[in-house]
Amino acid sequence: MTDLIFKEESYKIIGCCFEVYNDLGPGFLEAVYQEALSIEFSKQGIPFIEQAEMNVFYKGIELKKKYYPDFLCFDEIILEIKAMETFSPTDESQLLNYLKGTKKPLGLLVNFGGEKLQYKRFANTKKSANFRR
Repeated sequence: MTDLIFKEESYKIIGCCFEVYNDLGPGFLEAVYQEALSIEFSKQGIPFIEQAEMNVFYKGIELKKKYYPDFLCFDEIILEIKAMETFSPTDESQLLNYLKGTKKPLGLLVNFGGEKLQYKRFANTKKSANFRR
């Protein structure tokens, strides 16, 4: 069995997401959750950049196109948030593209819009961009 990468860091991020969800509940716009998460990350001492400009690479060459995920935490974990009833395949594809294009090792997809907080974890493995949950 393989160990989870960034286990403690991702646990802290998801904990902040639960803190925000437990206080606000569902029904707000994504921008509200993003602002609340920024506050919670600061309170919890989690290093983050909101809407970080991230370079995209093709065969080791930096492209002019940039990605702007909702958060980059601990300089290695991409956090993409949603405020919808449930995840869609497009949401997962967006995060997977961020990971593949930026070569970051871990992505978290979090949805605040349902009856319960939903989250998925995607690891960018070294083997030709295979992804594990």
